[in-house]
Amino acid sequence: MTPANFSFKEYQPLTLDTAVQLVKHLGYFAEDVPLKVSEIGDGNLNLVFRIVHPESKQSIIVKQALPYAKVVGESWPLTLDRAYFESTFLRKAAEYVPDLVPKVYHFDRLLAITVMEDLSSHQILRQAMIDGNFYPKLAEHIGKFVAQIAFHTSDFYLHPFEKKQLVKDFINPELCKITEDLVFTDPFFDHETNEFPKEILDTVKELWEDNELKREVAILKFQFLTQAEALLHGDLHSGSIFVTSESTKVIDPEFAYYGPIGFDLGQFFANLILNYLSHEAHSTDEQSRERYRTFLVESIEQTWLHFTNEFTTLWHSKGTEIFTKVPGTLETFLAKVWKDTVGFAGCEVIRRTIGLARVADLETIQDEALQHQLKRTALRIGKDLIKTRSQIKHVNDLIRSFAQPQ
Repeated sequence: MTPANFSFKEYQPLTLDTAVQLVKHLGYFAEDVPLKVSEIGDGNLNLVFRIVHPESKQSIIVKQALPYAKVVGESWPLTLDRAYFESTFLRKAAEYVPDLVPKVYHFDRLLAITVMEDLSSHQILRQAMIDGNFYPKLAEHIGKFVAQIAFHTSDFYLHPFEKKQLVKDFINPELCKITEDLVFTDPFFDHETNEFPKEILDTVKELWEDNELKREVAILKFQFLTQAEALLHGDLHSGSIFVTSESTKVIDPEFAYYGPIGFDLGQFFANLILNYLSHEAHSTDEQSRERYRTFLVESIEQTWLHFTNEFTTLWHSKGTEIFTKVPGTLETFLAKVWKDTVGFAGCEVIRRTIGLARVADLETIQDEALQHQLKRTALRIGKDLIKTRSQIKHVNDLIRSFAQPQ
């Protein structure tokens, strides 16, 4: 039964019962039959419920933002507006890549609730890559996803008034501040949010004491703060992607905002690099390890190729800004996006190794000595990507930075 004090007119966290009542209230299931409901996910930042009609097997997801992170407690409040940014981004993305995002059926800003397509047939990419599964469409889909959204929300395509209105709509200060701190600031200083094995403290201290590195990170952070090039997902790591062998769905765009295009690509590449390193432990033998690492390398190559091809086609066929007609402008801009991508990838590699939100790719390695070794390697790679991004001119140069024998 719905609790007597529950109201759909004021914010309250959903329960199993009230999630079902909400769905019935919205009329998603015509027949008045008992629905099956289960809570999925860890419930740390959001409540996520899967609701299934027992006869038709029709199902939907109800996702509600929580006002704080449970892992920290009420001392770290989180804005409920992130649900707005998530649903708004997904609907905007669906205008250009409807097959690459879940369908949004309903959004309630007051309750911070999004009702969306059930993706239970898919698997989270991070765990799938840890398990060594292959996804031949992944690179094509992610390259297309970034290119289509970036171009269609940029000044190269939109009227300036429309572009600036979108920038205004996606002002996301609370979530951006998290990125500014956890990606660009805290890992590069002795900050309480960092966490790492004491055995690699010497390597971490070298990073903290590297002022050349810090100066380069400062440049990248300032770009993140000031360069509103296009609408970004803002958190495009392997935990934000659902996959099957034929389908890719990008989820959780709560960090959506206007920023430098290379940021999304850099996050994606960084997580593939970390997974590449982790297969020193996760692959059962050398042959399977090399085969899977080849897939990861090719995924980076092909993602960049698909991104540039898609963006180039859109530039020439749909560009409205007069400078899109000037020879060489596209190449200059793509070179800038590439340089940014490499630098942002370096920041993401470092933050996912020693920062607050680390990755299961490395954290689940049981051999502690090997885990420590790989974390040292990851920090070195991240530093090199940031400091030498101007010299890394091509995707093959990026691959050599981590795929050569360590």
